[in-house]
Amino acid sequence: MFMIGYVKRILVGFAAGACVSCFAVPAAAAAPAPGNLGAVPPRTSISFTHSPSGTTVGTPNQHESRPGLSLVKLYIADYVYDHGTEAEKAAAFRMLQTSDDAIALSLYTAYPQSIAVTAEKYGLGDTHAASHWGNSTTSTYDASTFLEARKRDHGLQDPILVALATATPVAADGYAQNYGTALVPGVIGTKWGWSDDRASVHASASYGTDFSMSAQTYGPATQLTADVLEAFPSGSPAQRALVDATMAAHSAVDSAAAAVGSVPGSSGAAASGADTAHAGIDSASAQVRALMATP
Repeated sequence: MFMIGYVKRILVGFAAGACVSCFAVPAAAAAPAPGNLGAVPPRTSISFTHSPSGTTVGTPNQHESRPGLSLVKLYIADYVYDHGTEAEKAAAFRMLQTSDDAIALSLYTAYPQSIAVTAEKYGLGDTHAASHWGNSTTSTYDASTFLEARKRDHGLQDPILVALATATPVAADGYAQNYGTALVPGVIGTKWGWSDDRASVHASASYGTDFSMSAQTYGPATQLTADVLEAFPSGSPAQRALVDATMAAHSAVDSAAAAVGSVPGSSGAAASGADTAHAGIDSASAQVRALMATP
């Protein structure tokens, strides 16, 4: 009961404070611009492509081939849309929306060449396929390049991009899909990735009308978000306040869950309560961002 009540107070305070900001300041319309890439710590890699010019900039390690996580599902989906059946294409769409590992396994079993062929198709030199899709590697440069190519070749109605634009707030495994590049102003759709332990590695790849970008960090989701927003300080005061409030709420939930979980026999309930609370915070944040974007 303590955990439930605590979470409710967090959400009420978060929503109230964020809504004040969203009505006080108009939403920013300007596209994001990388301003502090040099300040990004080595733990994080970031790449940003400006669509009109085709220019890509990033951190010094943007070509580092790192764990691909669920970002490589993009490459599997690309192959399926080129060679798969209609049923497989529909499955690929759901896989991207919900980051469904079971669908990824099924499609990669059917098309084990998919990641390698897609990498060759788009010249993704930092992407390397593995026998299990989840062990494949890629770079933020390659992920950004891929999204930009899909947008250039197929437009914003490309089914892969539409799947990212309609991604579910919570993934098939119960993990919240709302962090990293998704919080940069102007983003239309995002693909997220996270390690099995939900702590060691996080990544995201997003696109907007005139840009594509990707980021990955060795650490938690909140760390990825913080590093990305440090590199792209273009949000309005209200948007920055909303992100700060969201991250603070997540941190408070984690602290409460750790305290409750330290009580013998309470770890399971604490973890379940924390997952529910995190999903609620992200849902509230998404609703406030929608209000901020409304003219």
